[in-house]
Amino acid sequence: MTRLARARVIDLNTRVDPRGALTAIEGALDIPFFIARLFYMYRVTPPFERGGHAHPDTEQFLIAVSGQLTIDLSDGSAEQTYVLDDPSRGLYVPPLVWTRLYDFTADAVCLAAASTHYDEATVIRDWGLYLQRLSALSSQLSGDEDASPAPDG
Repeated sequence: MTRLARARVIDLNTRVDPRGALTAIEGALDIPFFIARLFYMYRVTPPFERGGHAHPDTEQFLIAVSGQLTIDLSDGSAEQTYVLDDPSRGLYVPPLVWTRLYDFTADAVCLAAASTHYDEATVIRDWGLYLQRLSALSSQLSGDEDASPAPDG
């Protein structure tokens, strides 16, 4: 299964009664990882965007807790677009998937849960470097003979 194929929308456990709605997220139960960090984005106005990078070792879960936004995910060979506009649904983003968030409505608030603490040094912010990283990983996984040491003799 490709990295991009692992991305998916997840419906969250939501209880609705006369008092309103309550949505809960439990790490490793409702989403496929334990939560190490939470952050949120808001007041993102055109022409500005968020994302434009990939996290090699971090899983993320994104929720539009208010308003609407669009998210493009890419694994270097395919792209998928999602619109988040319901606080009872979120988008799971596996590691090493290029993420772009844009078209935020004025009232949009996007909550992100991450599986790791933030480490600026690991974030890939250049598309060309991202493609190189994917290529190198692909070569390692396929047992590319060029990546193997030469035999003695």
